[in-house]
Amino acid sequence: MQVVIFGKKVKEKDLPFIQTVFDVLHEQNINTFIYTDYLLGMNGKINFHRDVGRFDGYKDFAVKNMDFVITLGGDGTILEATTMIRESGVPILGVNLGRLGFLASIEKANFESVIVSLKNGRFSLDQRTLLKLDCNLPVFGDIPFALNDMTLLKRDTSSMITVKTFINGAFLNTYWADGIIVSTPTGSTGYSLSCGGPILFPDSGNFVITPVAPHNLNVRPVVISDDSIISFEVEGRTDNFLCTLDSRWETITASHQIAVRKADFKVNLVSIPEHGFLKTIRGKLSWGEDKRN
Repeated sequence: MQVVIFGKKVKEKDLPFIQTVFDVLHEQNINTFIYTDYLLGMNGKINFHRDVGRFDGYKDFAVKNMDFVITLGGDGTILEATTMIRESGVPILGVNLGRLGFLASIEKANFESVIVSLKNGRFSLDQRTLLKLDCNLPVFGDIPFALNDMTLLKRDTSSMITVKTFINGAFLNTYWADGIIVSTPTGSTGYSLSCGGPILFPDSGNFVITPVAPHNLNVRPVVISDDSIISFEVEGRTDNFLCTLDSRWETITASHQIAVRKADFKVNLVSIPEHGFLKTIRGKLSWGEDKRN
């Protein structure tokens, strides 16, 4: 078995656990590659026990046969890993080193038992839908997709923007707001949720459109089929707006014709029987707990 270890930054407080990761992988005789930038942050700090390989990015999947990508961090780490995994289909196992993690649902204390489950085939794969952004002008290079969401937002402290929204070419609504979010089921527990959007189950086959601070109080989030194409016309008192895909952003203008649809590939997230979606949302949102006692 071969795995890639992916992380964004090696923090001093995480070094003991990172050492545990490599201890466990060594004990389980798992060949390990490390994302190059992450590896550089470990120099002189981690005992690898055996040689480890370097992983530089998306193109390496074509020449290295990887079984899993193990991310060390939070949900943002998984989102960044997705930009390198793309349509390769290599499953992601997210280990949570942060605080509130819906995607990175494996806690540090469970890491060894989860790795044993992987070796014994005791796991399933959750296929997660992505958004694909289309535009008449170049934006986001060769990674115009998002696992969580796409947003159109006002810049800085400027006044509200106007977002005319269409579904399959038919007019839906004009949003006077600070912005608008189009979220996948995976992203429904992120920015959309904080703006009053609903939680969608991963296999629901929907997108949710959620306004950000709408100036009409009768405007509410709407759920639509993920077979829809959603297009936008953005206007405002300023010339520039923000368009984001997950944690990446670009500046756009009213000349940009934006549309989003379901991407033609999915991302695989590893699901362990004891750590599924229902347990995650119950735990993260404290459902079923009486805080009064």
